[in-house]
Amino acid sequence: MTSTAPLPLLSRIAVIGSGISGLAAAWLLGQRYSVTLFEQNDYLGGHTHTHALHDLGGRPQAIDTGFIVFNRPNYPHLTGLLQMLGVATQTTEMSFGVTLDGGRVEYGGASLSTLFAQKTNLLRPRFLRMVRDILRFNRLGKAALRQPEAYRSASLGQFLRQHGFGQGLMQDYLLPMAAAIWSCPTTVMLEFPALSFLQFFENHGLMNVNERPQWETVVGGSARYIDALLRDGRFASHTRTPIHQVVRESTGVYLPEVDARFDACVFASHADQTLSLLDLPDADEQRVLGAFRTQENRAYLHRDLALMPTRRAVWSSWNYLGQAAHSGERAVAVTYWMNHLQRLNSDRPWLVTLNPFTPPDPALTDRVMTYHHPVFDRAAIDAQAALPSLQGHRHCYYAGAWTGYGFHEDGLRSAVHIAERLGVTAPWVKQP
Repeated sequence: MTSTAPLPLLSRIAVIGSGISGLAAAWLLGQRYSVTLFEQNDYLGGHTHTHALHDLGGRPQAIDTGFIVFNRPNYPHLTGLLQMLGVATQTTEMSFGVTLDGGRVEYGGASLSTLFAQKTNLLRPRFLRMVRDILRFNRLGKAALRQPEAYRSASLGQFLRQHGFGQGLMQDYLLPMAAAIWSCPTTVMLEFPALSFLQFFENHGLMNVNERPQWETVVGGSARYIDALLRDGRFASHTRTPIHQVVRESTGVYLPEVDARFDACVFASHADQTLSLLDLPDADEQRVLGAFRTQENRAYLHRDLALMPTRRAVWSSWNYLGQAAHSGERAVAVTYWMNHLQRLNSDRPWLVTLNPFTPPDPALTDRVMTYHHPVFDRAAIDAQAALPSLQGHRHCYYAGAWTGYGFHEDGLRSAVHIAERLGVTAPWVKQP
């Protein structure tokens, strides 16, 4: 399916990076062009990373450590892709629990009983004010979205200070949750643009007490959709093939590492990585791509229950582990309870912890990975608005989750938009 807009004269396209953005771009563009995808890792998928393990009974278990969950209202492209590919999904629950300073304060967000699973929470003024402030934050956040001009330039930290929210809400609830969602330190979250933050919370029902979207996971692990994308051989792919430079020429691009020329290149890598690949980037490329930063995160796939809340009643899908840091900032880690999230039938606990204060017991650790996540501040948000002017400039196109909120849907959406610019409409997108 093609658009009526004038198209560049292309036949061969290179795609660098095999996360959801690169895979989707290669698959979509492969309908019309000869596409070759290059990936530096030994697997395709990027943050779609499924590990094949076994439990004590020898049963195979597919455990995800990157992309895990989605919901249909906020992930329309991913929903359409999975349905079109015939990839089975199942419902799951996105409950959250918090344990601070080794269990000194713990609570769960699923119900009143989990909120006060630690009975002394009823006697803590800071905790009780936190509960009141959560309701006030939800109310004021919704009001701010109805009058955006008043907060157009405000950061999240400025919004919280302006409305006098207490330390309990900020340090024991909102910032740990946000830092875990975006996989970055709490101080970074304070610089997040307030309206973008509030819009994300509103979209995902996080400012509602009851009405929240139904979350889902891919049955058998997220890599099932990668298998489906590769099934028809629509594009060529090469793992263990790092690309270190892209040379722009008058008629296309040249990749020295593979000694090959292409009519265009789709970068499906982080913005800072992309900028480092460009030969002689011009002022616009440096200004836009240079505005984005990434946060390195270490992820452990393990079975060490010491990295879960101490009270079993608090165990949740997401478990935020807070610990006082010497700088005064509360360090934040998060443990995902994969048995619950992926509805695993297993006799072992399967946990994924990001940035633990103390690594899990090596005897109980199955995999260790390093991921990079985009960091969003005012400079990054402003650069996103300027990014369309770079698409197609000097034969290059730019895709990635960093073009949106940093999530799977954002990466897929960016690939869909690039495909549309090049005359290919995603088959799940309704025609006007």
